[in-house]
Amino acid sequence: MTRACLMFVIALWAASSCARAQALSDPTRPPSASPAAGQPDAGTGGPRLQSILLSPGRKIAIIDGQTVALGGKIGDATLVRIAEAGVVLKRGDELETLPLLPAAAKKIPLPRRGDKGAKE
Repeated sequence: MTRACLMFVIALWAASSCARAQALSDPTRPPSASPAAGQPDAGTGGPRLQSILLSPGRKIAIIDGQTVALGGKIGDATLVRIAEAGVVLKRGDELETLPLLPAAAKKIPLPRRGDKGAKE
């Protein structure tokens, strides 16, 4: 009986230790899922880029759970550039860069006049 009791206490201790471990951010979490308790919401502020799909025939970005093609609208902004590192939105005369990985130091090329990806 004491051995079974001891095993139960060890199992209970191990389970409680795992529950206290810090939760990690899941990069595969669907956009509609809310962050787990204790995790900061990365979507504070403006729009959040969640995914980029590039192929020879199309360029698509997932922004705040919406699929937006190059030249498409997200709110009052137009998607003017899609690159591997992120996208560029245009609101009036202002350009806003949304990096795919906020911590990455890659620079997203801005559209140039006459650039096929620029809608002016």
